[in-house]
Amino acid sequence: MIFLCFSRVKNLHTAPLTSSCCCCMLWMCLQWYHCCPDMLGEQVRSQFVQSHLDEDTKAFLRRSMEKSGWLFTQLYHSLFSTILSPVMSRTSINGFLGRGSMFVFSKDQFQSLLRIEPEWKGQRMLDLGAGDGGVTEVMGRHFHEVFATEVSTPMKWHLQRKNYSLLGLDEWHRTGFQYDLISCLNLLDRCDEPLQLLQDIRRSLVPHTGRLVLAAVLPFQPYVETGGTWVRPKEHIKVQGKTWEEQVTHLSTDVFLKVGLKVEAVTRLPYLCEGDMYKDYYMLDDAVFVLKPQE
Repeated sequence: MIFLCFSRVKNLHTAPLTSSCCCCMLWMCLQWYHCCPDMLGEQVRSQFVQSHLDEDTKAFLRRSMEKSGWLFTQLYHSLFSTILSPVMSRTSINGFLGRGSMFVFSKDQFQSLLRIEPEWKGQRMLDLGAGDGGVTEVMGRHFHEVFATEVSTPMKWHLQRKNYSLLGLDEWHRTGFQYDLISCLNLLDRCDEPLQLLQDIRRSLVPHTGRLVLAAVLPFQPYVETGGTWVRPKEHIKVQGKTWEEQVTHLSTDVFLKVGLKVEAVTRLPYLCEGDMYKDYYMLDDAVFVLKPQE
């Protein structure tokens, strides 16, 4: 069984967004997207897509800052998180309370990575570990059928309310049909068998035209949440390199190619999460890949 977990709060870097530190915020936002292409491997360098802070990302940050200031709501969330944490995962608590939405990329960033027009439509997509479906919406507008998987029961309720078709963790790659797009966003370091997951994804993509959109938090630190504790996964991917560029290169030329996936595009983006009464938002450093299946 593959254990998928979207919760990384214990590893998140924090940065409050306030009017008194606009210059610092601007510098920090530039760092979120910074890459030295010369440090990427030769095979990867030409596939790099430079991203920028855009309006959708700014809007998410503004909403997070506003919610962080709702004192009584945040006190309510904090109280119930304390009560529920011994019996419920952080992801499920967030789903139950309707908080902790994630932001990986905007609609413009998604279209740029896939090199598609705003009106482009595909037939079928699958979002693995879809959470509350916020990021699924960005991708789903381009597809006639949207499928999703999720472990957390409260998060499943959110997905059902958005009319997404839910599939089981052992079901999505045995449906008898294939997908034009599969998204695997920030799951590779939180599943028990990441290499098996990648192989199942490759087999489930429409040959030649199917694409995988994969986001990986760097530096790569794989752990799986089991019964409230964090343990090493059964399959351990050791990503070489100390810098973002070095780890992206190793993932592209070693890990992905070995399972039959080739990088078509890669960019650097912040992986953002709504904050709480202590921080306006939380941020991790993401590499977002577009991968195509190889024979």
